[in-house]
Amino acid sequence: MYQRFAAAQVRRALADTPIVAITGPRQSGKTTLAKTFGAHGRPYITFDDATQRAAAQNDPTGFVRGLDRAIIDEVQRVPPIALALKQSVDEDRRNGRFLVTGSADILAIPKAQESLAGRVEVIRLLPLAQSEILGRKPPHFIDACFAGMFSHSNAALAGRDVAEILPRVLAGAYPEVLTRKSQQRKHAWYASYVQAIEQRDIREIATLHKARQVPRLVEILARHAGQLTNFSRIGRDIALDSETVDHYVQLLEDLFILRRVRPWQRNELSRLVKTPKIQFLDSGLLSALLRLSADRVKHDRTPLGPVLETFVFSEIAKAAAWSRSRPEIFHYRDKDQIEIDFVMENDRRDVVGIEVKAGASVSADDFKGLKRLAEHTGKYFRFGVVLYDGAQIVPFGAKLVAMPYRVLWAG
Repeated sequence: MYQRFAAAQVRRALADTPIVAITGPRQSGKTTLAKTFGAHGRPYITFDDATQRAAAQNDPTGFVRGLDRAIIDEVQRVPPIALALKQSVDEDRRNGRFLVTGSADILAIPKAQESLAGRVEVIRLLPLAQSEILGRKPPHFIDACFAGMFSHSNAALAGRDVAEILPRVLAGAYPEVLTRKSQQRKHAWYASYVQAIEQRDIREIATLHKARQVPRLVEILARHAGQLTNFSRIGRDIALDSETVDHYVQLLEDLFILRRVRPWQRNELSRLVKTPKIQFLDSGLLSALLRLSADRVKHDRTPLGPVLETFVFSEIAKAAAWSRSRPEIFHYRDKDQIEIDFVMENDRRDVVGIEVKAGASVSADDFKGLKRLAEHTGKYFRFGVVLYDGAQIVPFGAKLVAMPYRVLWAG
């Protein structure tokens, strides 16, 4: 069993919060993590069980009244339970009473945000980080960048993770898919995964008027991964208006399939493009949707760019949750078409730029966007990184460094 870094967050939250929610995509390991907290009088209940679900739907208040403390799995399957949990903890404010899990953002459930405000701490569990897969300690990449330094030496990176980056990118990070040996079997798992989301999960949190278009929409969104969003153009191919596409994309966000990455901007910088990008949250899922294989990439690396960007995005999104900096993640693009794949900003307005490159060599031209960001932000610019498929850490000027992808999970 993989050791999850989120376990420490859950433990701290149970010590001072009545309700703790572990949310994240289906099959990301939420149930496994929750069950590790099953001692201390917390029985396990799952709403995947038809009988338990029916009982809770029939009388949510009575169902919860019979519980002193509990783990409740797949809580989004019984939306009225949110109000019943509120009533219970209002009567008994002991901390750590309920540990709930959900394959949808619990605060996206109708009336849940209003009912649980101030009573719940939400901890998001995405698929495995590479450092979790390798059984290492949480990496310090993000905090080192915001400190304006990087503590790992070239010698520390040499000889570690000698396997190429490509197998990691194409496999993704869902625990179950990692047990499958061939890429064909991994893609089959992802196909079933997407089908389950389309046929059950989306319908449980929303009423869709054109549900049959969702599979096609997911495929189109996969082809637009890492690009600026244009919902009118996306919807045109499947006869959906831009508002409907926007609504469906929000549902996919609530189910942790993808995320809109907002543009980084400050009020004084009017020349910045203000359109968000679509990023999937797992590179293996995106690879399967694009039918991308190792053999195909060996002959044509062009499709690898968006999937590699997704891989980096998922790694920094996971690491941001346990870093001291706790940054938000944005993208950067200005009217001169100068771009940066990711800009991280902390609550002190310090910024770090990350550019993703598929190649094994780096030139000064790869730092064009990072230099522009440094000019715009002045003293707030902490570090600029070009991640590449190489083996050395190479400085390219003040606060500008090329680094191997391995820094994302090096100890």
